[in-house]
Amino acid sequence: MTTVLEIGSGKTDQRAVVSWALFDWAAQPFFTLITTFVFAPFFATALAATPAEGQALWGYATAAAGLGIALAAPVLGSIADATGRRKRWILLFSVPFLACCWAFWYAAPGSPHAVAIALTAFAIGTLSIEIATVFNNAMMPSLVPPSRIGRLSSFGWALGYASGLASLVIALGFFAANPETGRTLLGFEPVLGLDPATQEGDRAVGPFSALWYLVFVLPMFLFVPDTPHRAKIGSAIRLGLSSLRESLSHARANRNIFLFLLANMVFKDGLVALFAFGGIYSAGQLGWGSIEIGTFGIILTITGTLGLLLGGPMDDRFGARAVIIFCLIVLMICGLGLISVDSTTVFFFIRTEAAPEGAFFASLPEQVFIGLGGLIGAVSGPLQASCRSLLIRLAPPDRMTQYFGLMALSGKLTSFLAPLAVSVVTSLTSSQPAGMSVILVFFALGLGLLMMVTEKRAGHRG
Repeated sequence: MTTVLEIGSGKTDQRAVVSWALFDWAAQPFFTLITTFVFAPFFATALAATPAEGQALWGYATAAAGLGIALAAPVLGSIADATGRRKRWILLFSVPFLACCWAFWYAAPGSPHAVAIALTAFAIGTLSIEIATVFNNAMMPSLVPPSRIGRLSSFGWALGYASGLASLVIALGFFAANPETGRTLLGFEPVLGLDPATQEGDRAVGPFSALWYLVFVLPMFLFVPDTPHRAKIGSAIRLGLSSLRESLSHARANRNIFLFLLANMVFKDGLVALFAFGGIYSAGQLGWGSIEIGTFGIILTITGTLGLLLGGPMDDRFGARAVIIFCLIVLMICGLGLISVDSTTVFFFIRTEAAPEGAFFASLPEQVFIGLGGLIGAVSGPLQASCRSLLIRLAPPDRMTQYFGLMALSGKLTSFLAPLAVSVVTSLTSSQPAGMSVILVFFALGLGLLMMVTEKRAGHRG
């Protein structure tokens, strides 16, 4: 029997809450294994002609997905708000997402279509799961009272981080192996007879992500109550598009929402660039390989999970705006610290010994880099979780999906800008730290805009 907690005047269905949060758990391996730590490096080094070409092609696919999300999310969100039944939209976009995850297995080295398969699967898969996430986010206000939104948001993000950690350990420990040694990060031979020479373990993370999603997303479909059906699809399209225009006008007229969406656009650009270039930067400045970068990813996932466990209660106690401000300040301080580190230097001026050959995280620069990166991981999750809860506190409840679509739009509309700025400055200066310093400007601008936002409930909520 479902356990129900009384919280103030509202009731919380705990089974529905956990089932809703399992969506983040289900989706996270795509972002951890494919987008960041396993398949993306495999694509750049094993499928593309050169790593530089691979990085460029992966960036084009990312931009294409971002453009699709920017165009589709607010429109589909407005239609879903008019029709109700958000779960069927999640199902609709889950089907191509699963197909794309499975397709990564067929992007084999030497195949004439491997690059096209990988890029198409990545772009369509990213588009599908990001839009499905918009609809999942919009169900939050129906699950808990307003005073618990921050904790619910952080709970979902924490499960996502835990899922990323678990899936990364499984993939690096049992699937993906070093082609030279034939061994995984844990020293095992790959399971299921996966061939290290052809890096089958790197491609196997695609089907693994599909199966993981398929298993863990089911509770959301089974146990989370959906919005009652309201309008038919034809009239909903007309009503939804009309409502979208009204929401855009409302957002421009509502100073709080407009400034928040603008701030979200700016600092999310910086966050996208930070994670997009973090692995490249550590490889260039510290000489890290896949094992070091993968281990660093595990560390960041652990600190991110711990940060989320603290971020939710802080959000509910001090407000989402305060949490976001704190996180942005930490990101700027730690980001400045990261660009002060190379293999023999910390904090720009302090010279130190390079790491001994074959040693694992033995040098002071590596340890400082890990410490600062751990702090970045700890605040990145609460930053994004509190953005979700702040929007819920600002937006009108009858247009919640639509406003999550607008937030997705603001988060993707200029997502190419920060990576492009980093690339241009790096090319002009031939300096990785100079290029990465641009990210701090995006965080500072976003912080300045957020300082002008007042956290309060949407005026017409009653």
